[in-house]
Amino acid sequence: MSENALNVTLEFSGGAELLFGNKKKHQVTLESENQDTEWNIKRLLAWMKDNLLTERPELFLQDDTVRPGLLVLVNDTDWELLGELEYKIAPNDTIVFISTLHGG
Repeated sequence: MSENALNVTLEFSGGAELLFGNKKKHQVTLESENQDTEWNIKRLLAWMKDNLLTERPELFLQDDTVRPGLLVLVNDTDWELLGELEYKIAPNDTIVFISTLHGG
């Protein structure tokens, strides 16, 4: 692992895990090309689409953000309080995606 890498835990629940291989927890390492390249949630979502999302991206993403009905928590804090897409990811962050939409 390079010094420009971040270890992050991604967790999915409420049905969101079904879009990620039915796996609730992913330990990932986010590599940066150089020290000037920072990871934020917007960049993470694009990376997740390319590397983790196994099906139906339209149920997880809308444009460059998560779909309405998905709660995003960073270290147990609502991402809306942290700047949403612009939140700068820190080493060992835990980012949780919870679907609040339930079929009937």
